[in-house]
Order: sequence, then C-alpha cells, then structure tokens
Amino acid sequence: MVDELIEDKVITDNVLGQLGYSSYQPIYYEGFDFKPEKEMTRLIECADIIVTHAGVGTITTALQLHKKVIVVPRLSQYGEHVDNHQLEIAQAYRQKEYIQLAQNKEELTYLLNNINKLNFQKYTPTNSTILSSIQDYIANI
Repeated sequence: MVDELIEDKVITDNVLGQLGYSSYQPIYYEGFDFKPEKEMTRLIECADIIVTHAGVGTITTALQLHKKVIVVPRLSQYGEHVDNHQLEIAQAYRQKEYIQLAQNKEELTYLLNNINKLNFQKYTPTNSTILSSIQDYIANI
C-alpha cells in the first residue's frame, strides 16, 4: 500500500519502513527487517508521521514522542494475524483520539492528505483505560 501511495504521489516525503518477517521488497522506499529498540526510537524521533500496525510498543513510543500516528491494523481476514485483536487495540487508541485508524488504501490516502487538519489528543502515559482495555481483552481470549 505504501509503495502504491508513493507511486500515486500521495506520499512525497522520504519513507523508511520496518518490514519484519515479510518477504516484501519495497520499490519506492528503503526497508529493513528489524533494528534494536534504541535505534527504532531514534528513527521514530526523526519522523513526522508514523504509519504502523497496532503493536502497542510502537504506538506508545510514537505517542510519547508526540508523533502523529496512523494505525493500519493487521487483520485475520487477510491472513496477517490469527484474530483481529490489532483492530480492537487500534479502536481503543482511536476512541481516545490519540491516533487515526485506516483499514484500507482509501482511508490511508484520506488521512495522509488531511494529516494536518486531523485531531490528535496529547498522549499522557498512565495506567489508563486503554491499558485496562488491552489487559481485559487478553484475559478474555
């Protein structure tokens, strides 16, 4: 999706992407498998916008660094995950207006084109309802 958005000129800035275990090789941006935590934090610090899956660690780090975060959760219907817990995590953050949520290319395009007009609440790390919601979800699996 990111390559398509670069090709379509929706994304015109430099992009660096963590590919993880994926075999996908980016066409229009630089990708890497994994980086140590400190290096990932430094990369997030340098970014203006973070587009990520719904990994709580990545979301939280980006929010603590006051970044605009768009979450594209991995979904079971595409074989990306075993269930849709990432969607539920993203919805919990979105409900607090900490992040924006995209589930397809059209939604991601809209969010990227309007990123400076969108509302992002300041994230204050606490033992919040998000953490409680995530813990409750995990306990009920």
